[in-house]
Amino acid sequence: MTDEPKSPSTICLDDYLKACGIVQTGGQAKLVIQSGLVMLNGIVETRRRKKLVAGDRIQFDGQEILIEEDDESGEDV
Repeated sequence: MTDEPKSPSTICLDDYLKACGIVQTGGQAKLVIQSGLVMLNGIVETRRRKKLVAGDRIQFDGQEILIEEDDESGEDV
């Protein structure tokens, strides 16, 4: 029996913006994403449920955030 590889941890773009405190509410996250104000890896991203993975770069309101590799605790990015 072989061990299955772990799938990379992911979090949705809107949840990430909320968790980081970039926006205060889910509604605000939805608004800024669907308005085209958020870039993911240099491209405007309007899908609020877009899954993020390690290495992704988010740009919003003059900030750039690099999504880093998950630690071993099993928590999402």
